[in-house]
Amino acid sequence: MTTVSGIRTVGEQDPEKRNSPVTDENDDLDYDLHENVGEHTHCHFNDIAYPHGTFVRSGGSLLRCDRGVWLVSVSDDIDSP
Repeated sequence: MTTVSGIRTVGEQDPEKRNSPVTDENDDLDYDLHENVGEHTHCHFNDIAYPHGTFVRSGGSLLRCDRGVWLVSVSDDIDSP
């Protein structure tokens, strides 16, 4: 695991470990996923908990933790996602 520009590179999700769901910010399922995970204040990625608002890189995707769901960011610029 490495950190570039303050964003941790986490690799791919290991299905044997605890992971929060990943969805696109514009996905209609986003609402349903938030309903299913409840009022979480963190997301899991390979058994590691990250607080709400954290950005990580997984493969070629920039992910942002949003109340228990990883959202694929539409922008690589975290200052204006």
